[in-house]
Amino acid sequence: MPELPEVQTIANDLNNAGLTGATITNARVFWPRTIAIPSFRTFCRMIKGKKISAISRRGKFLVFDFENNHHLLMHLRMSGRIHLISANSKRLKHEHVVLSVDDGRQLRFHDPRKFGRLYLVDNPAKILGKLGPEPLDGKFKLNAFSERLKMRNRLVKPLLLDQTFIAGLGNIYVDEALWEAGIHPCRIAASLSDPEVKALHRAIPKVLKRGLKNLGTTLGTGKTNFYSVASRRGRNEEQLKVFRRTGLPCPRCKSPIERILVGQRSTHICPKCQKI
Repeated sequence: MPELPEVQTIANDLNNAGLTGATITNARVFWPRTIAIPSFRTFCRMIKGKKISAISRRGKFLVFDFENNHHLLMHLRMSGRIHLISANSKRLKHEHVVLSVDDGRQLRFHDPRKFGRLYLVDNPAKILGKLGPEPLDGKFKLNAFSERLKMRNRLVKPLLLDQTFIAGLGNIYVDEALWEAGIHPCRIAASLSDPEVKALHRAIPKVLKRGLKNLGTTLGTGKTNFYSVASRRGRNEEQLKVFRRTGLPCPRCKSPIERILVGQRSTHICPKCQKI
């Protein structure tokens, strides 16, 4: 699933491609369930003629702001990708939503697993208001982070995956951040010491910035793996310390990386550096 660095990379690509300022001239939906809000017919009618004023990210959502209100929110879920190509290009099998713009290009939502969702809303807070703080925002302060951790008697990994606690983190970057901080994913959040909280607060932006610098993480070559709008593979796989490195030596202590299950999620740790 694309996480914060991957979604931000897509937003950057769309901005660099000059999509801001374009007007949507037509919409076609080939898998109606992709449209979460409103109905797909209403979606096609309402989005026509909308001019894109800004493209950004909130958590794992792509956010398109239109002039005269209304906002399009895209959540890529497991396998969603964004294609920005010529209107003359043949539509691929899994391009479920096609938005034509006035410069002759089309913005296409490609999603083999069909879990991705689009929301056309007048108030984005209806969807985005539930999200926790942005970990790359200047408002992501240690004191507030510590206070919120100390109030939670949950395992730290599932808590960090909870988008209402902190926005944008997924399985890859949580495993990487916990390794950086030397914290076992099965620790209770409220049990973390002040130095551990500080180390985790420092580790989360560190691994996210590294992922963003490398244009995201692409694992393998399957159809559901992450690719940017420009069809680039993310380079961050080479920088991963523990995620999907089972059996390989820990970069810090050389102990073999182990794979365990935490909250039914595949999790990768160094048993020596991250003691329970």
